[in-house]
Amino acid sequence: MIKLFRIIFFLLVSVSTYANYLLIPMDDTQTNHLKAYGITYWTLEREVEVDWLLNYRGGCFMMKYFTQIENELIVRGVSYEVISDADANAILKEIASPSSNMDVMKLNKYPKIAVYSPKSKQPWDDAVTLVLTYAEIPYDVIFDDEIMTDELSKYDWLHLHHEDFTGEYGKFWSNYGNQPWYLQQQQEFEENARKFGFKKVSQLKLAVVKKIKDFVAGGGFLFAMCSATDTYDIALSADGVDIVDRMYDGDPADPNAQSKLNFDNTFAFKNFIISRNPREVEFSNIDMQAGERGLTQQNDYFTLFEFSAKWDPIPTMLTQNHVHVIKGFMGQTTAYRKSLIKSDVVIMGETKSTNEARYIHGVYGKGFWTFYSGHDPEDYQHFVGEEPTDLNLHPNSPGYRLILNNILFPAAKKKKQKT
Repeated sequence: MIKLFRIIFFLLVSVSTYANYLLIPMDDTQTNHLKAYGITYWTLEREVEVDWLLNYRGGCFMMKYFTQIENELIVRGVSYEVISDADANAILKEIASPSSNMDVMKLNKYPKIAVYSPKSKQPWDDAVTLVLTYAEIPYDVIFDDEIMTDELSKYDWLHLHHEDFTGEYGKFWSNYGNQPWYLQQQQEFEENARKFGFKKVSQLKLAVVKKIKDFVAGGGFLFAMCSATDTYDIALSADGVDIVDRMYDGDPADPNAQSKLNFDNTFAFKNFIISRNPREVEFSNIDMQAGERGLTQQNDYFTLFEFSAKWDPIPTMLTQNHVHVIKGFMGQTTAYRKSLIKSDVVIMGETKSTNEARYIHGVYGKGFWTFYSGHDPEDYQHFVGEEPTDLNLHPNSPGYRLILNNILFPAAKKKKQKT
Protein backbone atom coordinates (compact mmCIF):
# COMPACT_ATOMS: atom_id res chain seq x y z
CA MET A 1 0.00 0.00 0.00
CA ILE A 2 2.85 2.37 0.82
CA LYS A 3 4.48 1.68 -2.55
CA LEU A 4 1.18 2.27 -4.30
CA PHE A 5 0.65 5.53 -2.43
CA ARG A 6 4.06 6.80 -3.49
CA ILE A 7 3.43 5.87 -7.13
CA ILE A 8 0.09 7.68 -7.07
CA PHE A 9 1.75 10.68 -5.40
CA PHE A 10 4.23 11.07 -8.25
CA LEU A 11 1.65 10.39 -10.96
CA LEU A 12 -0.60 13.12 -9.62
CA VAL A 13 1.99 15.81 -9.12
CA SER A 14 2.22 18.55 -11.71
CA VAL A 15 5.63 20.05 -12.21
CA SER A 16 5.53 23.66 -13.34
CA THR A 17 7.44 24.45 -16.52
CA TYR A 18 8.77 27.68 -15.06
CA ALA A 19 8.94 26.93 -11.32
CA ASN A 20 11.28 24.02 -10.66
CA TYR A 21 12.10 24.31 -6.96
CA LEU A 22 10.55 25.16 -3.63
CA LEU A 23 12.68 27.14 -1.19
CA ILE A 24 11.63 27.20 2.47
CA PRO A 25 13.40 30.18 4.09
CA MET A 26 14.48 29.76 7.71
CA ASP A 27 15.51 33.34 8.44
CA ASP A 28 13.31 36.04 9.97
CA THR A 29 10.95 35.92 6.97
CA GLN A 30 9.65 32.46 7.98
CA THR A 31 6.20 32.57 9.60
CA ASN A 32 6.47 29.12 11.20
CA HIS A 33 9.96 27.72 11.67
CA LEU A 34 8.82 24.69 13.66
CA LYS A 35 6.28 23.43 11.13
CA ALA A 36 8.90 23.91 8.39
CA TYR A 37 10.76 20.96 9.87
CA GLY A 38 7.55 18.94 9.82
CA ILE A 39 7.05 19.71 6.12
CA THR A 40 10.62 18.62 5.44
CA TYR A 41 10.03 15.33 7.27
CA TRP A 42 6.73 14.86 5.41
CA THR A 43 8.55 15.39 2.10
CA LEU A 44 11.22 12.82 3.00
CA GLU A 45 8.49 10.31 3.84
CA ARG A 46 7.39 10.60 0.22
CA GLU A 47 10.91 9.83 -1.01
CA VAL A 48 11.58 13.35 -2.27
CA GLU A 49 15.12 14.48 -1.50
CA VAL A 50 15.66 17.76 0.29
CA ASP A 51 18.72 20.01 0.28
CA TRP A 52 19.46 21.55 3.66
CA LEU A 53 21.29 24.79 2.88
CA LEU A 54 23.49 25.26 5.91
CA ASN A 55 24.02 28.88 6.98
CA TYR A 56 22.03 30.11 3.98
CA ARG A 57 19.19 32.32 5.24
CA GLY A 58 19.04 30.57 8.60
CA GLY A 59 19.35 27.06 7.18
CA CYS A 60 16.83 26.90 4.32
CA PHE A 61 15.31 23.76 2.88
CA MET A 62 15.09 23.33 -0.90
CA MET A 63 13.39 20.60 -2.91
CA LYS A 64 11.99 19.92 -6.37
CA TYR A 65 8.67 21.61 -7.02
CA PHE A 66 5.60 19.43 -6.63
CA THR A 67 2.08 20.77 -6.34
CA GLN A 68 1.29 18.48 -3.40
CA ILE A 69 4.22 19.86 -1.40
CA GLU A 70 3.18 23.43 -2.16
CA ASN A 71 -0.37 22.65 -1.06
CA GLU A 72 0.92 21.16 2.19
CA LEU A 73 3.05 24.24 2.82
CA ILE A 74 -0.05 26.40 2.42
CA VAL A 75 -2.17 24.20 4.70
CA ARG A 76 0.45 24.21 7.45
CA GLY A 77 1.13 27.94 7.21
CA VAL A 78 4.80 27.63 6.28
CA SER A 79 6.41 30.40 4.24
CA TYR A 80 8.00 29.36 0.95
CA GLU A 81 9.29 30.70 -2.35
CA VAL A 82 8.92 29.19 -5.81
CA ILE A 83 12.18 29.54 -7.69
CA SER A 84 13.45 28.53 -11.12
CA ASP A 85 16.06 25.94 -11.89
CA ALA A 86 18.48 28.76 -12.73
CA ASP A 87 17.83 30.42 -9.35
CA ALA A 88 18.44 27.14 -7.53
CA ASN A 89 21.72 26.62 -9.36
CA ALA A 90 22.78 30.19 -8.55
CA ILE A 91 22.14 29.51 -4.83
CA LEU A 92 24.14 26.30 -4.94
CA LYS A 93 26.98 28.08 -6.73
CA GLU A 94 27.02 30.79 -4.07
CA ILE A 95 27.10 28.16 -1.32
CA ALA A 96 29.91 26.22 -3.04
CA SER A 97 32.20 29.24 -3.14
CA PRO A 98 35.30 28.61 -0.99
CA SER A 99 34.85 32.07 0.52
CA SER A 100 31.39 31.30 1.91
CA ASN A 101 30.73 29.65 5.26
CA MET A 102 27.89 27.61 3.79
CA ASP A 103 27.33 24.06 2.61
CA VAL A 104 24.63 21.69 1.34
CA MET A 105 23.44 18.62 3.20
CA LYS A 106 21.38 16.15 1.23
CA LEU A 107 18.48 14.76 3.25
CA ASN A 108 17.45 11.47 1.67
CA LYS A 109 15.56 9.47 4.30
CA TYR A 110 13.19 10.05 7.18
CA PRO A 111 14.51 8.86 10.55
CA LYS A 112 12.37 6.54 12.66
CA ILE A 113 11.93 8.24 16.01
CA ALA A 114 11.47 6.82 19.50
CA VAL A 115 10.80 8.78 22.69
CA TYR A 116 11.73 7.12 26.00
CA SER A 117 8.88 7.74 28.41
CA PRO A 118 6.96 5.73 31.03
CA LYS A 119 3.51 4.52 30.09
CA SER A 120 1.87 6.20 33.10
CA LYS A 121 1.14 9.92 32.92
CA GLN A 122 3.83 12.12 34.41
CA PRO A 123 3.21 15.44 36.22
CA TRP A 124 5.32 17.31 33.66
CA ASP A 125 5.43 17.60 29.89
CA ASP A 126 8.27 16.90 27.49
CA ALA A 127 9.54 19.63 25.16
CA VAL A 128 10.46 17.11 22.46
CA THR A 129 7.08 15.40 22.31
CA LEU A 130 5.44 18.84 22.37
CA VAL A 131 7.41 20.04 19.36
CA LEU A 132 7.16 16.75 17.45
CA THR A 133 3.39 16.84 17.85
CA TYR A 134 3.21 20.50 16.87
CA ALA A 135 5.45 19.98 13.83
CA GLU A 136 3.43 16.86 12.89
CA ILE A 137 6.43 14.55 12.98
CA PRO A 138 5.49 10.96 13.94
CA TYR A 139 7.17 9.12 16.80
CA ASP A 140 6.73 6.03 18.98
CA VAL A 141 6.82 6.02 22.78
CA ILE A 142 9.01 3.27 24.21
CA PHE A 143 10.28 2.50 27.69
CA ASP A 144 12.25 -0.10 29.61
CA ASP A 145 10.26 -3.06 28.24
CA GLU A 146 11.03 -2.19 24.62
CA ILE A 147 14.69 -1.44 25.31
CA MET A 148 15.26 -4.58 27.36
CA THR A 149 13.67 -6.70 24.61
CA ASP A 150 15.94 -5.11 21.99
CA GLU A 151 13.26 -3.19 20.08
CA LEU A 152 15.48 -0.11 20.03
CA SER A 153 17.14 -1.46 16.89
CA LYS A 154 13.98 -0.55 14.94
CA TYR A 155 14.74 3.16 15.33
CA ASP A 156 17.30 5.66 14.07
CA TRP A 157 16.81 8.33 16.75
CA LEU A 158 16.09 8.12 20.48
CA HIS A 159 15.07 10.91 22.82
CA LEU A 160 15.49 10.96 26.61
CA HIS A 161 14.03 13.83 28.62
CA HIS A 162 13.02 14.27 32.25
CA GLU A 163 14.33 10.89 33.35
CA ASP A 164 16.50 9.70 36.20
CA PHE A 165 18.75 6.79 35.28
CA THR A 166 20.29 6.55 38.77
CA GLY A 167 17.17 4.86 40.18
CA GLU A 168 16.45 7.71 42.62
CA TYR A 169 13.08 8.75 41.13
CA GLY A 170 14.31 12.23 40.27
CA LYS A 171 15.34 12.70 43.92
CA PHE A 172 11.80 13.94 44.50
CA TRP A 173 11.37 11.88 47.69
CA SER A 174 11.60 14.78 50.15
CA ASN A 175 9.16 17.01 48.25
CA TYR A 176 6.78 14.57 46.57
CA GLY A 177 7.30 11.20 48.28
CA ASN A 178 3.66 11.03 49.39
CA GLN A 179 2.13 12.15 46.09
CA PRO A 180 0.03 9.56 44.21
CA TRP A 181 2.03 9.98 40.99
CA TYR A 182 5.31 9.38 42.83
CA LEU A 183 4.04 6.27 44.61
CA GLN A 184 2.57 4.90 41.38
CA GLN A 185 5.83 5.47 39.54
CA GLN A 186 7.81 3.78 42.31
CA GLN A 187 5.53 0.75 42.25
CA GLU A 188 5.66 0.45 38.45
CA PHE A 189 9.44 0.77 38.32
CA GLU A 190 9.98 -1.79 41.08
CA GLU A 191 7.63 -4.28 39.41
CA ASN A 192 9.41 -3.77 36.11
CA ALA A 193 12.82 -4.33 37.69
CA ARG A 194 11.64 -7.62 39.20
CA LYS A 195 10.16 -8.67 35.86
CA PHE A 196 13.61 -8.46 34.26
CA GLY A 197 15.33 -10.20 37.17
CA PHE A 198 16.72 -7.19 39.02
CA LYS A 199 16.43 -6.56 42.76
CA LYS A 200 16.66 -2.79 42.40
CA VAL A 201 15.39 -0.14 39.99
CA SER A 202 18.94 1.26 39.75
CA GLN A 203 20.12 -2.08 38.35
CA LEU A 204 17.42 -2.08 35.68
CA LYS A 205 18.23 1.53 34.73
CA LEU A 206 21.92 0.65 34.43
CA ALA A 207 21.01 -2.17 32.05
CA VAL A 208 18.89 0.30 30.05
CA VAL A 209 21.66 2.90 29.74
CA LYS A 210 24.07 0.19 28.61
CA LYS A 211 21.68 -0.92 25.87
CA ILE A 212 21.26 2.71 24.80
CA LYS A 213 25.05 3.02 24.73
CA ASP A 214 25.20 -0.03 22.45
CA PHE A 215 22.52 1.57 20.26
CA VAL A 216 24.71 4.65 19.82
CA ALA A 217 27.85 2.59 19.26
CA GLY A 218 26.07 0.76 16.44
CA GLY A 219 25.18 3.98 14.62
CA GLY A 220 22.15 5.33 16.50
CA PHE A 221 21.43 8.97 17.30
CA LEU A 222 20.74 9.92 20.92
CA PHE A 223 19.25 13.26 21.93
CA ALA A 224 18.74 13.98 25.64
CA MET A 225 17.51 16.95 27.64
CA CYS A 226 17.25 18.05 31.26
CA SER A 227 18.05 15.42 33.94
CA ALA A 228 18.29 12.62 31.39
CA THR A 229 21.68 14.01 30.37
CA ASP A 230 23.69 14.04 33.60
CA THR A 231 21.91 11.05 35.20
CA TYR A 232 22.71 9.01 32.09
CA ASP A 233 26.44 9.61 32.56
CA ILE A 234 26.24 9.23 36.35
CA ALA A 235 24.61 5.81 35.92
CA LEU A 236 27.35 4.74 33.49
CA SER A 237 30.07 5.91 35.86
CA ALA A 238 28.48 4.02 38.78
CA ASP A 239 28.41 0.61 37.09
CA GLY A 240 28.75 -1.87 39.97
CA VAL A 241 28.61 0.86 42.63
CA ASP A 242 25.64 1.50 44.95
CA ILE A 243 25.03 5.28 44.93
CA VAL A 244 21.36 5.01 45.95
CA ASP A 245 20.25 5.67 49.53
CA ARG A 246 17.84 3.56 51.61
CA MET A 247 14.65 5.60 50.97
CA TYR A 248 14.97 4.71 47.28
CA ASP A 249 16.11 1.07 47.35
CA GLY A 250 15.90 -0.14 50.95
CA ASP A 251 19.60 -0.14 51.85
CA PRO A 252 22.27 2.54 52.32
CA ALA A 253 24.57 3.71 49.55
CA ASP A 254 28.19 2.66 49.46
CA PRO A 255 30.04 5.20 51.66
CA ASN A 256 33.01 4.99 49.30
CA ALA A 257 30.92 5.33 46.13
CA GLN A 258 32.57 8.56 44.97
CA SER A 259 36.05 7.04 44.82
CA LYS A 260 34.73 4.05 42.85
CA LEU A 261 33.16 6.01 39.97
CA ASN A 262 34.62 5.21 36.55
CA PHE A 263 34.57 8.28 34.30
CA ASP A 264 35.97 6.29 31.38
CA ASN A 265 32.45 4.88 30.93
CA THR A 266 30.72 8.23 30.37
CA PHE A 267 29.85 10.12 27.19
CA ALA A 268 30.24 13.74 28.25
CA PHE A 269 31.32 14.35 31.82
CA LYS A 270 34.35 13.63 34.01
CA ASN A 271 35.53 14.13 37.59
CA PHE A 272 32.11 15.13 38.88
CA ILE A 273 31.06 14.74 42.51
CA ILE A 274 27.75 13.00 43.13
CA SER A 275 25.30 14.44 45.63
CA ARG A 276 25.02 12.30 48.78
CA ASN A 277 22.18 14.33 50.29
CA PRO A 278 18.85 12.55 49.65
CA ARG A 279 16.94 15.78 50.35
CA GLU A 280 18.84 17.72 47.70
CA VAL A 281 17.12 17.69 44.30
CA GLU A 282 20.48 17.53 42.56
CA PHE A 283 22.42 14.54 41.33
CA SER A 284 25.93 15.98 41.15
CA ASN A 285 27.94 19.16 40.64
CA ILE A 286 27.63 18.79 36.86
CA ASP A 287 24.57 21.03 37.06
CA MET A 288 25.26 24.68 37.83
CA GLN A 289 23.28 25.75 40.90
CA ALA A 290 20.92 28.72 40.60
CA GLY A 291 22.76 30.66 43.32
CA GLU A 292 26.17 30.39 41.71
CA ARG A 293 24.83 31.23 38.25
CA GLY A 294 23.61 34.64 39.40
CA LEU A 295 21.21 34.93 36.45
CA THR A 296 17.54 35.80 36.22
CA GLN A 297 14.99 35.35 33.48
CA GLN A 298 15.81 38.85 32.24
CA ASN A 299 19.53 38.22 31.66
CA ASP A 300 19.74 34.45 31.16
CA TYR A 301 20.91 33.84 27.58
CA PHE A 302 23.34 31.50 25.88
CA THR A 303 25.23 31.93 22.61
CA LEU A 304 25.55 29.43 19.79
CA PHE A 305 29.01 28.88 18.36
CA GLU A 306 29.55 29.45 14.66
CA PHE A 307 31.21 26.47 12.99
CA SER A 308 32.78 26.00 9.57
CA ALA A 309 30.00 24.56 7.42
CA LYS A 310 32.40 22.93 4.97
CA TRP A 311 34.77 21.47 7.58
CA ASP A 312 32.46 20.93 10.60
CA PRO A 313 29.10 20.08 9.01
CA ILE A 314 27.66 18.17 11.98
CA PRO A 315 27.80 20.94 14.61
CA THR A 316 26.83 23.38 11.86
CA MET A 317 23.65 21.39 11.22
CA LEU A 318 22.85 21.15 14.91
CA THR A 319 23.17 24.92 15.43
CA GLN A 320 21.14 26.14 12.44
CA ASN A 321 19.00 29.04 13.57
CA HIS A 322 17.74 32.50 12.67
CA VAL A 323 19.42 33.94 15.81
CA HIS A 324 22.67 33.17 17.59
CA VAL A 325 21.67 34.25 21.09
CA ILE A 326 19.05 32.00 22.71
CA LYS A 327 16.90 32.67 25.75
CA GLY A 328 17.99 30.51 28.67
CA PHE A 329 15.58 28.22 30.50
CA MET A 330 15.83 26.22 33.68
CA GLY A 331 15.27 22.56 34.46
CA GLN A 332 16.26 19.99 37.01
CA THR A 333 19.52 20.11 35.06
CA THR A 334 19.87 23.72 33.90
CA ALA A 335 23.48 24.08 32.73
CA TYR A 336 26.70 22.07 32.57
CA ARG A 337 29.82 23.07 34.48
CA LYS A 338 32.39 23.43 31.69
CA SER A 339 35.29 22.22 33.83
CA LEU A 340 33.61 18.80 34.08
CA ILE A 341 33.10 18.31 30.32
CA LYS A 342 35.47 15.92 28.56
CA SER A 343 37.97 17.45 26.14
CA ASP A 344 36.66 15.60 23.07
CA VAL A 345 33.11 16.93 23.53
CA VAL A 346 31.97 19.70 21.16
CA ILE A 347 30.41 22.64 23.01
CA MET A 348 27.83 24.21 20.71
CA GLY A 349 26.18 26.70 23.06
CA GLU A 350 27.50 28.42 26.17
CA THR A 351 26.91 31.16 28.70
CA LYS A 352 30.37 32.67 28.86
CA SER A 353 29.82 34.86 31.92
CA THR A 354 29.09 31.83 34.11
CA ASN A 355 31.50 29.43 32.36
CA GLU A 356 28.72 26.97 31.63
CA ALA A 357 27.68 24.96 28.58
CA ARG A 358 24.06 24.52 27.49
CA TYR A 359 24.28 22.47 24.30
CA ILE A 360 26.95 19.80 23.67
CA HIS A 361 27.62 17.00 21.20
CA GLY A 362 29.84 14.00 20.76
CA VAL A 363 30.62 10.80 18.88
CA TYR A 364 30.58 7.30 20.28
CA GLY A 365 31.40 4.35 18.05
CA LYS A 366 29.46 4.74 14.81
CA GLY A 367 26.80 6.96 16.36
CA PHE A 368 26.27 10.40 17.85
CA TRP A 369 24.78 11.95 20.96
CA THR A 370 23.60 15.47 21.82
CA PHE A 371 22.83 16.83 25.29
CA TYR A 372 20.70 19.98 25.71
CA SER A 373 20.27 21.34 29.24
CA GLY A 374 17.04 22.74 30.65
CA HIS A 375 13.44 21.56 30.48
CA ASP A 376 11.36 23.78 28.14
CA PRO A 377 12.83 26.47 25.84
CA GLU A 378 9.69 28.63 26.13
CA ASP A 379 8.95 28.18 29.85
CA TYR A 380 11.75 29.66 31.94
CA GLN A 381 11.02 27.78 35.16
CA HIS A 382 8.59 24.94 34.58
CA PHE A 383 7.11 23.53 37.79
CA VAL A 384 5.67 20.07 38.47
CA GLY A 385 1.99 20.00 37.52
CA GLU A 386 2.01 23.10 35.30
CA GLU A 387 0.16 23.17 31.99
CA PRO A 388 2.27 22.33 28.92
CA THR A 389 3.53 25.09 26.66
CA ASP A 390 1.25 26.04 23.77
CA LEU A 391 3.56 26.10 20.76
CA ASN A 392 0.94 27.91 18.70
CA LEU A 393 2.22 30.92 20.64
CA HIS A 394 5.87 30.19 19.77
CA PRO A 395 6.03 29.05 16.11
CA ASN A 396 9.43 30.71 15.63
CA SER A 397 11.10 29.54 18.86
CA PRO A 398 14.90 29.44 18.42
CA GLY A 399 15.25 27.16 21.45
CA TYR A 400 12.85 24.60 20.00
CA ARG A 401 14.59 24.83 16.62
CA LEU A 402 17.69 23.30 18.18
CA ILE A 403 15.64 20.20 19.08
CA LEU A 404 14.35 19.85 15.52
CA ASN A 405 17.82 20.22 14.02
CA ASN A 406 18.63 16.98 15.82
CA ILE A 407 15.53 15.29 14.40
CA LEU A 408 16.76 15.80 10.82
CA PHE A 409 20.40 15.06 11.59
CA PRO A 410 20.10 11.27 10.91
CA ALA A 411 18.67 12.02 7.45
CA ALA A 412 21.71 13.97 6.31
CA LYS A 413 24.41 13.08 3.84
CA LYS A 414 26.95 15.61 2.61
CA LYS A 415 26.20 16.60 -0.98
CA LYS A 416 29.05 16.52 -3.47
CA GLN A 417 29.37 19.85 -5.21
CA LYS A 418 29.70 19.99 -8.98
CA THR A 419 33.02 21.21 -10.26
